[in-house]
Formats: sequence, C-alpha cells, structure tokens
Amino acid sequence: MTDYELPPLPYDYDALEPSISEQVLNWHHDTHHQGYVNGWNAAEETLEEAREEGDFSGSPGAIRNVTHNGSGHVLHTLFWESMGPNGGDEPSGALAARIQEDFGSYEAWKGEFEAAASAAGGWALLVYDTHSNQLRNLVVDKHDQGALWGAQPVLALDVWEHSYYYDYGPARGDFIDAFFDVVDWETPADRYEEAVARFE
Repeated sequence: MTDYELPPLPYDYDALEPSISEQVLNWHHDTHHQGYVNGWNAAEETLEEAREEGDFSGSPGAIRNVTHNGSGHVLHTLFWESMGPNGGDEPSGALAARIQEDFGSYEAWKGEFEAAASAAGGWALLVYDTHSNQLRNLVVDKHDQGALWGAQPVLALDVWEHSYYYDYGPARGDFIDAFFDVVDWETPADRYEEAVARFE
C-alpha cells in the first residue's frame, strides 16, 4: 500500500506575503493539507483491512474518503505549485497562445476564472479538457464535485474559507485579486505542455 506524504512547500512560509500571510500558509499547509494526507492514508488502511477480512461494511465510507482526501491532497499540491514569490505576471509562450485561442483573450479567461472562484465551494481550476482538446475553467465544490473526468489540471486556486479568512475576512474577492499577485505560471505551463504532448 502506498504511504502518502505531505510534500514541503516549494518556498518559505513568508514568501507570499502580503498576499498570503505566513500564519495562513503554516496553518493551511501543515494542518489542513496534512489532514488530507492523513485521511487518505487512513482510508487506504481501512480498505486494505476490509479486503483481508472480507468485511466490506465500512468500504463505501472509506472509498468516499479516498476520493475526498486524495483529491484534497492533489489539489493542494497543485495550489502551492501555482504560486511563487516571483509571480504576478501573465502567462507566456504556448500556454498564453492557447488561452488566447480558447478564451479569446487573457482578460476573458481571467474574468471567467475569477467568476468561477467567486462561485465555487472549494476550488477554481484551469484544466486541459482531453475530450475536446481545449482549456476550460471549472467550478469545483469541496474537492471532487464538479470535476471533469479525464481533464488535466493546469492551475488551481483554493477558495475554501481556511485559505483566506484570517487575512481577508469575508472579502473573498480581495483574496482572489491577491492570488494573481503571486500566481507563477512556470509550473502550470509545464503541466499544459505535458498534457498537449500526451493527448494531441
């Protein structure tokens, strides 16, 4: 059985200030993200024990916990990698060209993404849709409601309240604005190019 582990932040805890405080990154990464890793491992242990004992009465709940906690772990990892202390620029290269092609302009993509983030009960995602071979924005509630099967995540923004309430109170829009001050397109661009290489 795989033992999932919390990856370290790719920058210091205070590296995203003032957009995201050191305190929030500590809580968010070390407590919330760690909780999803722990939950995924615990659910896998429950499933393994059920298979060994032949008692599957607890399996449906454990399967749901794999989905919830596993998605939480994956999305948080994407979220950390979508930001950086040298961020704040617009995308460039192949990803910028594809955003222009699929959304009409960077401004149109950003406006739609911000609307998704304002409405989501969990996450706003930019994904590469492998069915239509195009970029899409998704509104994802919790960690797994609203996901598009087969889509490859490119950029992730966590809008659960634990992401911003300490810094911004109920002003989610201010947090979304602050995200764009630290968004780092290098890793998302790599994810996009990997998806295109696999599916086009």
